[in-house]
Amino acid sequence: MLLTPGQQHESTMFTALMDQGQVKRPNRGPARQRPQRVAGDKGYSYPHIRRYLRQRGIRVTIPRRKDQPRGGRFDRTLYRARNVVERLIGRLKQFRRIATRYDKLAESYRMMWVLGAIYLFVFSNTP
Repeated sequence: MLLTPGQQHESTMFTALMDQGQVKRPNRGPARQRPQRVAGDKGYSYPHIRRYLRQRGIRVTIPRRKDQPRGGRFDRTLYRARNVVERLIGRLKQFRRIATRYDKLAESYRMMWVLGAIYLFVFSNTP
């Protein structure tokens, strides 16, 4: 998880986030350093992001903006799976401290996101 200032678009941190991320394997073995596919909204439809993913062999499921030429296939069913992340963010924003950006320091704000995610993980997985 990386934070950006409120006036900065999150796509500026895309490469840094991808470089630090790991994908757990379903069975034993070390975590993969890159995913097989990335799904994002039109806010991530930039040539440098598509180039970055293509160079690393990562498939792209990002719709193109109107000002960009159409190219390649776009899989709507895979794109709809993106709602899992959107719902998680929506649930985390139910915590007032996160939604209103109550904390002044970035590290404190980040820790509230982490604590909120832990809380949701623990209490949503209990029988």
